[in-house]
Amino acid sequence: MTNFDIIVIGSGPGGYTAAIRAAQLGYKTAIVEKYPSLGGTCTNVGCIPAKALLDSTEHYHNALTKFKNFGIHIDSLRVDREQFFKRKSDVVIQNVVGINFLMKKNKITVIYGTASFLNNEEIEIKDVTGSVQSVKGKYIIIATGSKPVSIPNVPIDKKRIITSTEALSLPEIPASMIIIGGGVIGVEMASVYARIGVKVTIIEYADRLIPTMDQELGKELQKILAKNSIQILLSQKVQSAKNNGSNVTVNFLDKDQSMQELTADYCLVAVGRAPFTNGLGLENTRIELDEKGRILTNAKLETTLENVFAIGDVIKGAMLAHKAEDEAVFVVETIAGNKPHINYNLIPAVVYTWPEVASVGATEEELIRNGIEYRKGKFPFIASGRGRAAGDTEGFTKVLSEPRYGEILGVHIIGARAADLIGQAVINMEFEITDSASTTISYAHPTYSETLKEAYLIASGKGSLNI
Repeated sequence: MTNFDIIVIGSGPGGYTAAIRAAQLGYKTAIVEKYPSLGGTCTNVGCIPAKALLDSTEHYHNALTKFKNFGIHIDSLRVDREQFFKRKSDVVIQNVVGINFLMKKNKITVIYGTASFLNNEEIEIKDVTGSVQSVKGKYIIIATGSKPVSIPNVPIDKKRIITSTEALSLPEIPASMIIIGGGVIGVEMASVYARIGVKVTIIEYADRLIPTMDQELGKELQKILAKNSIQILLSQKVQSAKNNGSNVTVNFLDKDQSMQELTADYCLVAVGRAPFTNGLGLENTRIELDEKGRILTNAKLETTLENVFAIGDVIKGAMLAHKAEDEAVFVVETIAGNKPHINYNLIPAVVYTWPEVASVGATEEELIRNGIEYRKGKFPFIASGRGRAAGDTEGFTKVLSEPRYGEILGVHIIGARAADLIGQAVINMEFEITDSASTTISYAHPTYSETLKEAYLIASGKGSLNI
C-alpha cells in the first residue's frame, strides 16, 4: 500500500491542474489515468483536436472563398485527407508531451490503470495487463469527466452512427453527414466538415441553435452557417437512426409532427454528455449521486466524504474544461486551508465556429424572465475598421447592463476572436467595472476589441463613437 497526500483520479484539464497545484503546494501527489495518454477527453478527443481541425478547415475555406478578394489567386486547391488528420494528431501529441513534462517537473507520480474505491480511503488500480496495486490518499479528487450520450433508437456503433470522437478521425472525407444536435459540439463539427465540401444537415430538437446561449447568438449563427451550405432543421424530434452498411437513415418528426427521413454517409450524435462514474466503486463508499448520475458535492466541492472531492464534468454545472480547471485549483487551495472562490456566473462559454461565439453572465431572455431591468448596447462587426480590413464583418457584440448603476449583467459576442474578447468582459464583471467606466480605458485601434467599447458606450447611454 502506497500512501499519498492527494490522489487525483482522471488526467483531463481538471485532473492534471489539480495534481500540478497540489504538488506546487508541497503535497505528495499521484494522478491515475485509465488510458495510455494523459490529458483526458479535452486533449485527446475533444477541445484540442477539434480546434486543430476547425483551424485547418477555416484556412481551406478562406483560400477557397476569400483569397481572391485579397488579390491572392490559387490555381489548384485540394484537401490532403492524410495530412489533414495527421496535423490534428500532431497537435494532440505535442499537448500530451507538455502534460507529461509538467508531471515530471512537479514530481507527480503517474499511475496508468482503472481506479476503483475499495473503501472511503483506499483505491485499487488495475492496469491493462491485469496487474493490481492499491494506494491510499489522505485526500482524493475525482476528475473522471464525461462521455457522449445518445437518445432512444439511435445506437452509437462508432462506424456509421458516431460521436465526436470518431468524427475527429474518419477514414474518409464523406459526401454527406447528418448531425443530431445543434449545440456546441454539433455546430463545431458541422463547420469542420461543411468547409471541406461535405453536405451537412443539422437536426435540432430546440427552436434555435446553441439553445443554452443568448437567443440572438443562435439566430445569427444560423444565418452564417446557412451561408456555408449547412442545412439546419429546427424543432425536429429524431425517432431513430439505422446503419445500412454503407450509409445511415435517420427518421424524425418535423414541426407538423409528420415523419421525415434523411440518408447520409454518417450520422454524428451530438446530443450531450453524461458524467463518467462507471467502475469507480462508489458503491463501496458513502459517496452519493444525484438523479442525473452526477456526484453530489457541497459548496467546498466535497462529496459526502470529507476527504473526497469531485470536480469538472462529473458534478453539476456546465461541462467546460476551464470550469474544471478553476474547480481543481479551488479544491486544492481549500485543502491547503486557503479561502478561494469561484463565481460560476462568470465562467464564459465559447463556440469555436468562425466567427466564434462567446458569452458570459445573464442572457437577455433570463433578464426578461426574471423581471430585471436592463439596457442593451449592440454593435455590429461590419462597422469595425479591423473587421472590414480583415474581411471579418459578420456578427456583433452585445452588452447588457443595469440601468441605475451601470453594472454589467451579461456580454454576448458572435464575431472574429470572440473567444479572446470575452476575457475582457469577464474581468470587468469580476471586478464590478461599470459599463460607463469600461469606455474610459484606451482600446487599441484598429482592433476587434473596439466592438466591446462601442457596445459599452451604447449600453451606458453615451452613444457610439462610430458610424
